[in-house]
Formats: sequence, structure tokens, C-alpha cells
Amino acid sequence: MSDEKDPAVRVVDRRWWARSEDERGEGAASTKPTYVEDLEQRLADAATQLQTYMVEHKRSIDEFEQVKSRMRRDVAKDVERGKRQMLAELLDIVDNLDRAIAAVDETPGASHPAVEKLAHGVRLVRDQFLAKLQGFGVVRVPARGEPFDAVRHEAITIAPVSTPDQDGLVISVVKEGYAIGDELLRPAAVVVGAYGQS
Repeated sequence: MSDEKDPAVRVVDRRWWARSEDERGEGAASTKPTYVEDLEQRLADAATQLQTYMVEHKRSIDEFEQVKSRMRRDVAKDVERGKRQMLAELLDIVDNLDRAIAAVDETPGASHPAVEKLAHGVRLVRDQFLAKLQGFGVVRVPARGEPFDAVRHEAITIAPVSTPDQDGLVISVVKEGYAIGDELLRPAAVVVGAYGQS
């Protein structure tokens, strides 16, 4: 019995997932059970759909951030516009204070102590008001003695001047002009000198 050779026993594992790549060959895909193929297909579809949702989600977030920053800029512009409008309206108060001071200075009997105290109080209020406006960046635009500039000045009238070097210069200011930063808040209302006109 030792002369006889033992017949070789060969075991073939037919499970598709247990085979090596060489054993699977070309027809390996067809040996998978159909429910496994269905699950793999559903998994691939779900992964594709998830990727699509992620791309759409990222695009939506980007659009939302753009809208949010645009809204912030618009709100900031609206606030700045409202602030400038309010400050421009407050300039009328400064004009009235200036008129009150000018009226006291031009009145013949203004040397009375009570009138002088009142005028001093009005000057203090005007100076305090101008200081508060400066805190918001509002400054007076110089006008008297400057060459007329249609951007910074609004000509109310023309007045004759006696010398040619005053021609085209602002000789009187009716209302002061104001700027906030580099932007003109209100042009100065001025009288412009004209040489040789009567």
C-alpha cells in the first residue's frame, strides 16, 4: 500500500469573494449574486448623489456669503447716507447761530453788558456745536478770498470789485460750506467779485 501513491485531492473554493484576482478572471462579475450587484449599484448611486449635494451645498453657502456681504455693504452705505443727511440738516442750526452772532456784532448798541454776555453764550454754543460736528468728520470748507470753484461754491450773486486781482474771487460768504472727509456735504453760498462791472 505504500507503493501506491495517494491521489491528489484538489479543493476549489467557488465563493467569488474568496478567489484571488487570477482565479476570478473575466467572468467574475457574472458570478456575483444579483443582490450584491444591486447593493453595489445603489451604493455608487448614493455616493454620486451625495457628491452632487455637497457641491450644491458649497455653492449655496458661497452664494449666501456673497449676499450677506452685499447686504452689509448696502446697509453701511444706507447708514452713511442717513448720517450725512442728518448732519447736513444740522448745518442750518450753525447758520442760525452765525446769523445771531453777526446781528449782535452789527447792532450799534451791542456794547451793553447783558447783550455781550448773550453774544458770548451764543458763540460758545456755536463753537461747541462745531466741535461736535468735527467729531463726525465735518469741517468747514474755506471760501472767503478763494478763487470761485463751481464744485465747492454756489454763486448767489456777482458784486463789482475795484481791483482786477479780486476778479473771480469769493468776496463774501452767505452760507458756509462743509465737507465730511473728501466729500462735499454742502457747498458754500458765496458772492463772487467781478472787475469792471457796475
